[in-house]
Amino acid sequence: MKCVKPLLLATTIAMSFNNFASDLDKVIDSSKKINQSAMKSQDKIDKIADSMQARLQQFKTLNKEIDGLEVYNQQITKQISNQIIEMDDLNTSMDQVSVIERQITPLMLRMITGLEQFIELDIPFLTQERTERINKLKSMMDKADITSSEKFRRILESYQVEVDYGRTIEAYTQLLTVDGMEREVDYLRIGRLDFIYLTRDGKKAGIWDKETQSFIALPDSNISQISKGLRIARKQLAPNMISLPVQATE
Repeated sequence: MKCVKPLLLATTIAMSFNNFASDLDKVIDSSKKINQSAMKSQDKIDKIADSMQARLQQFKTLNKEIDGLEVYNQQITKQISNQIIEMDDLNTSMDQVSVIERQITPLMLRMITGLEQFIELDIPFLTQERTERINKLKSMMDKADITSSEKFRRILESYQVEVDYGRTIEAYTQLLTVDGMEREVDYLRIGRLDFIYLTRDGKKAGIWDKETQSFIALPDSNISQISKGLRIARKQLAPNMISLPVQATE
C-alpha cells in the first residue's frame, strides 16, 4: 500500500506531461499557421508593393508623355496659326492673280498684234516662218489648257527671236521672182541692215529697198562680195571684212 502514492504521482506527472506536450503541439501548429499566414500576407504585401511600384513608374512615364504632348501641341498650335496666316496671304494672292490675269490677257493680245505689225513693216526675210509663229501665238491664246504664265513666256520668246535677228547674219535659199521669172536665189541677211539676194548662177543680185518695198538690182561689182558674205554666213569661210551697200535705217 505504501507504493500507491508514488505510482499515482508518476501517473499524474505523465498525464500532465502529455497534456503539456499536446498543448505544445497545438501552440507549434498555431505558430506554423501564423507563420504561414504571415508569409502569405507578406507575399500579398510584396505583390501590392510591386504593383504600386509598377503603377508609379507608369504614372511617371505618362507624365513625361503628357509633358511631351503639351510641347507638341504648343508647336502644332504655332504651325496652325502660321498656316492660317499663309492661307490668308494665299487667298489674297489668288485674288490679285485673278486681277492680274484679267489685265495681262489684253496686254498679251496687244503684244501679239504689235509683233505682227512689226513683221509686216520689217524687211521680208523668212516671211513664212515668222508668220507661222504669229499664227501659233494667236491660236495659243484661245487654248484653256495653257496657263497665262506659259502664254506670256512664249510671247516673250517670240520677241526675243525677233531681237536676235537684228544681230545675226544668215543665208538661206528660196524662190523669188526676178525679171518676171521665178528663180531660186540665195538670200543674205545681215542683221536688219541688209537683205540681199544672189541668183544661183551668180549673175544677178539685188537688195531690198525699204522706200519702194521691193528689191532693186545691184551692179555686178557687188557679186563677189555677196558671194563672200554668203559663204561667211554658212560658216564656209572665216569671218572677214566685206564691202556691201547698206540701206539706211529709219
